[in-house]
Amino acid sequence: MSPETRSGTKAAAAPAADVIHNIGYRNYDGPRLGRAYARRSLFSQSLRGAYGLGRSAKSKVLPMILLAVMCAPAVILVAVTITTQQEKLPVQYTRYAVLLQGVIGLFLAAQAPQSVSRDLRYKSVPLYFSRPIERVDYVVAKFAAMASALFMLTGVPLVILYIGALLAKLDFVDQTKGFAQGIVSVALLSLLFAGIGLVVAALTPRRGFGVAAVIAVLTISYGAVSTIQGIADTQGSTDVIPWLGLFSPITVIDGVQTAFLSASSSFPGGYGPSAGQGVVYVIVLLGLIAGAYGLLMRRYRKVGL
Repeated sequence: MSPETRSGTKAAAAPAADVIHNIGYRNYDGPRLGRAYARRSLFSQSLRGAYGLGRSAKSKVLPMILLAVMCAPAVILVAVTITTQQEKLPVQYTRYAVLLQGVIGLFLAAQAPQSVSRDLRYKSVPLYFSRPIERVDYVVAKFAAMASALFMLTGVPLVILYIGALLAKLDFVDQTKGFAQGIVSVALLSLLFAGIGLVVAALTPRRGFGVAAVIAVLTISYGAVSTIQGIADTQGSTDVIPWLGLFSPITVIDGVQTAFLSASSSFPGGYGPSAGQGVVYVIVLLGLIAGAYGLLMRRYRKVGL
């Protein structure tokens, strides 16, 4: 091998000198909006996502259909009231959500897993917990967003009923009082259902399992309570009927509004709770909401980085 070839081989084998390239990275010197802004952004994104806003057109179909189904009976009731010149609405404000609990359950079953299960499945939760957001911010934002979505679903029909009642020239004081009672009722329902739905959905990263689990919890509990209440009514054990209502989410709401919001009870025979039993219902309701929040916090403490 010639000296020229040997020197060329050595030159090719020699390591290249390290070079630092300036690709333009600079420190961020803009405003730092902090945890509050991150929490509000997560709340807004989750609330919009519950109705498919900002997502694909397919994601908007089910929530919008369910919202329309919730509102359609209210529109029909208003039309009947105005046309027949009735002196009161055919359905109490506080009864409306109870009658359409199936639609509310479907909405919750579809949207609660969408809110939390995907973050668990794709392991994006740790990204949220990088600064500045904390676990409590994530839980509060998701809880508030789901409760707000349910409140919109259940509150809009009541607004339609109220406006229709005023157009029908029904008594303003009575309608305003009934509307206020209905709003309080659906606000409590939204908090309770949001907590239960999110806790159940957060147990699994699989959205399909979450949907089935939420439906099972709501339908099985209500079906079992209603069946046992019916048996108690036929056997004359009416004293136990109000206490049985403590074991299903929708019957808890029914009991609270029967005791304190002048609602008619949907329990068999109309045997709703008394004022004293209503206090127990309120304690159970608040305990379930607080318990759901606590379980969510515990669940997301286990989601490590």
